[in-house]
Amino acid sequence: MNGFSTHAGRLAVWLAVFCVPTISQGHDTWVQASARAVSPADVVHVSLMLGNHGNHHRDFTLAGKLSSLDDATVEVISPEGQRTDLIPGLIDLGYAPTEGYYAARYIPGVEGLHVVSHTLDTLHRTTRAVKSATTYFLASESLDQPHDPSESLPGPLGHPLELVLESHPVLSCGPGMPISVRLLFQGKPVADQVVSFIPRGATLAEEFDPEYERRTDAEGRCQYTPKEGTLVLAVTHLVRPEETGEGYDKTAYAATLVVDVPQRCVCCD
Repeated sequence: MNGFSTHAGRLAVWLAVFCVPTISQGHDTWVQASARAVSPADVVHVSLMLGNHGNHHRDFTLAGKLSSLDDATVEVISPEGQRTDLIPGLIDLGYAPTEGYYAARYIPGVEGLHVVSHTLDTLHRTTRAVKSATTYFLASESLDQPHDPSESLPGPLGHPLELVLESHPVLSCGPGMPISVRLLFQGKPVADQVVSFIPRGATLAEEFDPEYERRTDAEGRCQYTPKEGTLVLAVTHLVRPEETGEGYDKTAYAATLVVDVPQRCVCCD
C-alpha cells in the first residue's frame, strides 16, 4: 500500500469516528411512515431520518443518520393509547456510519389514527439538543373509503417543544386544505414563533419566506395550505440561553412534524 492510500485510509477512519457525532447531533431529526393509510393487518415501515441542516434548517434533505440511538426514543401510539417501542426493531439501512437511515416494521392491528413519536436529548458540543418529532398514519378496514373510528385527534404528547396537529392528516388533507398546528413549549402555547412548512424538494427564500413560513398567534396556532400532494416537513426551533447545566451553556429545542399530503383528499369523492 502506498503512502497516499495509507493516509487516505486513516483520514476516512478519522472522519467516521470523530465527525459523525457532530453531524448527527447538529441536524434535525424527523419520522416518516411508509403509507398514510393501510389496513390494520398491513405492515407499516417507520423511518427515523436525520438532516434538514441547510438554509438555516429549512431544506428537508438527508444528511446521514444518528451516530447512536442511546438517547433516542421511537414509538408508535395506537388509537387506544398503547405504546410500542420501535428502538429494538430499528434496522440500519446505510452502508457507512454517515449514510442511510433507520427503519422498523410495525403492524397496526386496530383501526384508527396511529401516532409515531420520537425524542432525542443529547449534547452537541456545549449545547444541549432536545428534539421531538411526530407523524401519523391511519389504519382502516376500507382503503377506498377510509374512516377514523375516533371522534377526536390525539392531543399533545408531552414533548418539551411540540407541534400538535389540529387537522386530520388523512381525512382532511390534500391540496387546498390547510394543515393546522399548535406549538407548545412545556405544555404552554408559544406566540410569535416561526414555523417552517417545507414541501419535499422546495427551496425556501433567505430569512423569512412568506410562502412557506408562518408565525404563531397568541394561542400558538398557525396554518399552511399545500398546493399539491407531497411530503411536508413542519419544523421550528427555540433556543434557551438561560437553560444551562453540566457540560452545556444553553439548550436548543427543535420540533418536527411530517404530513403526507395526498394529491386528492380521500374523503373528497
